[in-house]
Amino acid sequence: MSAPKPRERRDQPQWARSRPLSEPLSTELAAADTDRVIYDLTGIEHQYDALLGELPDIRVRFALKACPEDEVLRCLADRGAGFDTASPAEMAQALRTGVGPDRIHYGNTVKSDHDIAEAHRLGVRTFATDSVEDVTAIATHAPRARVFCRLATSGEGALWGLNRKFGCAPEDAVRVLATARAAGLTPAGLSVHVGSQQMTCEAWQQALDTLAETLTALAGRGIVIDHVNLGGGLPALGYQDRHGTPLDPPLDKILAVLREGMDRLRALAPAPLAFVMEPGRHLVADHGAVRAHVSRLTRRRGPDGSDTHWLYLSCGKFNGLYEIDQLTHRMVFPGHPDEHDHVPAIVAGPTCDSDDAYGDGRHPVRVPASVTSGDPVWILSAGAYATSYMTQGFNGIRPLPCVCVRGQEGHH
Repeated sequence: MSAPKPRERRDQPQWARSRPLSEPLSTELAAADTDRVIYDLTGIEHQYDALLGELPDIRVRFALKACPEDEVLRCLADRGAGFDTASPAEMAQALRTGVGPDRIHYGNTVKSDHDIAEAHRLGVRTFATDSVEDVTAIATHAPRARVFCRLATSGEGALWGLNRKFGCAPEDAVRVLATARAAGLTPAGLSVHVGSQQMTCEAWQQALDTLAETLTALAGRGIVIDHVNLGGGLPALGYQDRHGTPLDPPLDKILAVLREGMDRLRALAPAPLAFVMEPGRHLVADHGAVRAHVSRLTRRRGPDGSDTHWLYLSCGKFNGLYEIDQLTHRMVFPGHPDEHDHVPAIVAGPTCDSDDAYGDGRHPVRVPASVTSGDPVWILSAGAYATSYMTQGFNGIRPLPCVCVRGQEGHH
């Protein structure tokens, strides 16, 4: 399938002009005198609306793991979203937003008998699967449930490929769903996940080709599904690479590929076909920021004789910035707005773990030379996985508190 051209429009879509720092975030960051993670609920709502404007036929099931904050979940639920959950505990949290269990699915293909039964008790009736063994357990502990089978993808082009642990080949998916039908379950759908922060449209094209192949094979067995779940993977826009260059994912082309692919699958399907997506970071990453502070800017000579600056922050891999192995966040030093004297530095968190750092001699981060202990620093595009990956207090460093704010119309 060749890459289609993006739709022409007179106004650039909301996501294409996303400001790296909204007025509500800027105001709350400036007012904060202690560390915290801050979410702009209005920005998240606008991001949700923009996605539905591009893909109006999609049912959104927000990937709860990306931001398990009650206020964020409630604002998305009020907008019409449901939830992709990975455990009964996440289901219970989703239900507390007021959504019904029909807007929640069990998206984890790895689940115990106990958790399947608990999900069924909570009213959840739609389960992801990718193996015959899992189907057998669902039939036993969640009788008459609906199942959708996750297809494997390569994960190429994504910052996190998610290609080892989940998914099966098309021929195995046919066998899995045939087994589900024989066990009294409803073989309801297919799903894919192209990897988290997917940076190419080719990955979506390949996934859609696999879906088309499997859909045709299912029809040959008399199995008619009612939906396709396109998974997560839609990128955030505010990240930087190790050189500090914006990652700049081709989101307009990705959305165009999805629109064309959905039309293609509808044409192949023997019955009406609904579409689901599980966006996570795409909805929240660029609308969350961390207010941290400088612990120390030092200069140290390493064992190889190199002389290196280190910027130690109050926030690192274990309390808000877990994903620094793969990406960097834009940092703002509000006390140094006109600073021209910068030094290249390795940026590190406050713990005794040597992995709690990013940047190296080849890819340093430019920081103001005059920063001192206690100076605030704003870490942008930090809204995805900031709170869900936090430890309960590694090295005695407490998790960051969370604050949600709203802006007035017109600020985004």
